[in-house]
Amino acid sequence: MTKEQDVLALFEEVADKHGKLDVLINNAGANSAAATLLEGDLVDWKAMLDLNILGLTLSTREGVKLIESSGSKSGHIINLNSLAGHVVPKAPYGQFYSGTKHMVTALTEGLRKSVQSKNIRVTSLSPGRVETEFLGRALGKGQEAVAAEIYKKVKVLEAQDIADAIVYILTAPAHVNIDELTITPLLQEQL
Repeated sequence: MTKEQDVLALFEEVADKHGKLDVLINNAGANSAAATLLEGDLVDWKAMLDLNILGLTLSTREGVKLIESSGSKSGHIINLNSLAGHVVPKAPYGQFYSGTKHMVTALTEGLRKSVQSKNIRVTSLSPGRVETEFLGRALGKGQEAVAAEIYKKVKVLEAQDIADAIVYILTAPAHVNIDELTITPLLQEQL
């Protein structure tokens, strides 16, 4: 999702196979424990910006083009954001990531304002902690056990919870736009 040619080829393939696009779900994201504000390096910061911001923006641009060019009377773009897109965490490894997700919040709002007159709905879906491989990767190599312990502290969200939230968003009546949906585990501690 960080190479423009790959993204363009993907949307060309969708256009060739399906002729249209009704729904785009931007669900790529990265974090790195090494990318702290004070000790991070440019390579890690750029990797996060490339995927979390530029990949999302590039996919969105191409998705809107395809929705419009196919003559679709409506469309929906869902950006998988994060609770960290609304609250800056105490943990240093999450602060630069949070900055990228705050930008996703702003870009999603800007997109909504740009396309709502075209009958394209736009939603930011911001989950709290979800049990995936994301946390283990963010903490760094060999830290999967640490992530597993964090997941044991409270019942965290599961992939099915996110899928159910997406279904909820997509099945809202045509005149309803769910601007933001934030879901968290009931007992998740504040970031």
